Amino acid sequence: MAIEIERRFLLASDAWRPDGGAGLLLRQGFVALDNSRSVRVRIAGDQACLTLKGESTALSRPEFEYPIPLADAEAMLAGLCHYRVDKMRYSLAYAGQLWFIDEFFGDNAGLLLAEIELADEYEELTRPLWLGTEVTQDARFSYAYLSQTPYSRWTTG
Repeated sequence: MAIEIERRFLLASDAWRPDGGAGLLLRQGFVALDNSRSVRVRIAGDQACLTLKGESTALSRPEFEYPIPLADAEAMLAGLCHYRVDKMRYSLAYAGQLWFIDEFFGDNAGLLLAEIELADEYEELTRPLWLGTEVTQDARFSYAYLSQTPYSRWTTG
């Protein structure tokens, strides 16, 4: 079984930008989702995939990802995906690890998240200076939640 192990963080500054290079536009939508599982369609550049994610436990969860034809993904996004999240993804290496910075568009504009995928739940990481508060366990920062309750609709306090 494929397992995804990741941690997510808010950003403390834009100091990552000089090293982030050109981003990759990610368009994704959910064919089905509930509180613990999802079926997602993602288009990244000219590549497309269908991803099934299971219930999270701590930092990990089952994840199965399959490449699909780009035309099929476009049709799914247009006709089957009521909930969407679009973002620009930047990749950068720091202290021998690969980080992803997601800059969101649309109703999630203004939100920036850093994400790192790990080999196991106990893998140590070196925190870049631009890294802020960890939000891995905060369900509001899952892409499924953001697709239903966008960042622009959150209230403070």
